[in-house]
Amino acid sequence: MNNPEPKVGPANLARECLEYYLKEGRLPEMPSSLPPEYEDRAGVFVSLKKAGQLRGCIGTVEPVRENLAEEIAANAVGAAVRDPRFPPVSREELEGLTVSVDILGPMEPIKSENDLDPRQYGVLVRSGSRSGLLLPNLEGIETVEEQLDIARRKAAISPGTPVELYRFKVTRYGEHDQQQ
Repeated sequence: MNNPEPKVGPANLARECLEYYLKEGRLPEMPSSLPPEYEDRAGVFVSLKKAGQLRGCIGTVEPVRENLAEEIAANAVGAAVRDPRFPPVSREELEGLTVSVDILGPMEPIKSENDLDPRQYGVLVRSGSRSGLLLPNLEGIETVEEQLDIARRKAAISPGTPVELYRFKVTRYGEHDQQQ
């Protein structure tokens, strides 16, 4: 494969870009004419799991690249080689990984944690320059309190510190899902 053609779902595109990167040492060039679904811009998180356990996750809250295809490609590579919690993914390891892509909807400021539901909404907590984000519908996160506690810890925000709250929805794609 020279350059991936985004004719498949976002998670499959992420895998193809990651395979290309691990083989060639660089991101693939995206085709000049993308399907309309990939021309949009949005924040994107790419998650890698091995035997059901997190192996890497990197994302952008707001889009920083020209389109969704480029956002997915860069975050797929980031999840594999730049997540500070894990050593870089090797080419040999790739086959045993599952890839998912979360495309973030707009951030919506909320007044109260009563406006949250960890199954339906992700959360962003912010205090000054610190912020922490947690995606929705994660295994083991059952309550708003758990969701907020983890987001605060990720941002190193103490439990009693006042925070701004934002919620967002995601569209989650697994490797066998079709395009948006």
